Amino acid sequence: MKIVSLSAHFNGKFIQLDDPYELEPDTKLIVTVLPKQLSERDAWLSFSIGELNNAYGEEDEYPLDVIQVANPDYAGS
Repeated sequence: MKIVSLSAHFNGKFIQLDDPYELEPDTKLIVTVLPKQLSERDAWLSFSIGELNNAYGEEDEYPLDVIQVANPDYAGS
Protein backbone atom coordinates (compact mmCIF):
# COMPACT_ATOMS: atom_id res chain seq x y z
CA MET A 1 0.00 0.00 0.00
CA LYS A 2 1.36 3.43 -0.88
CA ILE A 3 1.82 6.16 1.73
CA VAL A 4 -0.96 8.76 1.61
CA SER A 5 -1.93 11.76 3.76
CA LEU A 6 -5.59 12.04 4.70
CA SER A 7 -7.47 14.87 6.39
CA ALA A 8 -9.36 13.89 9.52
CA HIS A 9 -10.88 15.37 12.65
CA PHE A 10 -11.62 14.31 16.21
CA ASN A 11 -15.33 14.47 17.06
CA GLY A 12 -14.75 14.20 20.81
CA LYS A 13 -14.88 10.43 20.80
CA PHE A 14 -13.32 9.07 17.58
CA ILE A 15 -10.90 10.17 14.88
CA GLN A 16 -12.88 10.37 11.64
CA LEU A 17 -11.62 10.78 8.08
CA ASP A 18 -12.98 13.88 6.33
CA ASP A 19 -13.31 11.99 3.03
CA PRO A 20 -13.97 8.28 2.46
CA TYR A 21 -10.86 6.14 1.97
CA GLU A 22 -10.68 2.36 1.83
CA LEU A 23 -8.48 1.01 4.64
CA GLU A 24 -7.84 -2.64 5.41
CA PRO A 25 -8.25 -3.84 9.02
CA ASP A 26 -5.12 -3.35 11.15
CA THR A 27 -3.62 -0.82 8.71
CA LYS A 28 -0.80 1.05 10.49
CA LEU A 29 -1.45 4.81 10.82
CA ILE A 30 0.45 7.84 12.08
CA VAL A 31 -1.69 10.58 13.62
CA THR A 32 -0.43 14.17 13.71
CA VAL A 33 -2.33 16.67 15.85
CA LEU A 34 -2.40 20.12 14.24
CA PRO A 35 -2.90 23.43 16.08
CA LYS A 36 -6.34 25.04 15.78
CA GLN A 37 -4.98 28.32 14.43
CA LEU A 38 -2.80 28.74 11.39
CA SER A 39 0.78 29.43 12.28
CA GLU A 40 2.27 32.68 11.03
CA ARG A 41 4.29 30.69 8.48
CA ASP A 42 1.17 28.96 7.15
CA ALA A 43 -0.64 32.29 6.92
CA TRP A 44 2.23 33.79 4.88
CA LEU A 45 2.38 30.71 2.62
CA SER A 46 -1.35 30.94 1.99
CA PHE A 47 -1.08 34.66 1.27
CA SER A 48 1.91 34.11 -1.05
CA ILE A 49 0.12 31.43 -3.06
CA GLY A 50 -2.83 33.77 -3.59
CA GLU A 51 -0.62 36.68 -4.64
CA LEU A 52 1.45 34.54 -7.02
CA ASN A 53 -1.78 33.35 -8.60
CA ASN A 54 -2.93 36.98 -8.92
CA ALA A 55 0.37 37.94 -10.55
CA TYR A 56 0.87 34.97 -12.88
CA GLY A 57 -2.36 32.95 -12.95
CA GLU A 58 -3.65 34.51 -16.17
CA GLU A 59 -0.28 34.70 -17.93
CA ASP A 60 -0.18 33.26 -21.43
CA GLU A 61 1.90 30.22 -22.24
CA TYR A 62 4.52 31.10 -24.84
CA PRO A 63 5.54 28.56 -27.50
CA LEU A 64 9.24 27.82 -27.90
CA ASP A 65 9.37 29.35 -31.40
CA VAL A 66 8.85 32.89 -30.00
CA ILE A 67 12.05 32.73 -27.91
CA GLN A 68 14.61 35.01 -29.53
CA VAL A 69 17.62 34.25 -27.30
CA ALA A 70 17.77 30.85 -25.63
CA ASN A 71 19.13 30.55 -22.09
CA PRO A 72 21.93 27.94 -22.32
CA ASP A 73 21.67 27.24 -18.56
CA TYR A 74 17.96 26.33 -18.75
CA ALA A 75 17.56 22.59 -18.19
CA GLY A 76 14.60 22.33 -20.59
CA SER A 77 16.50 23.66 -23.63
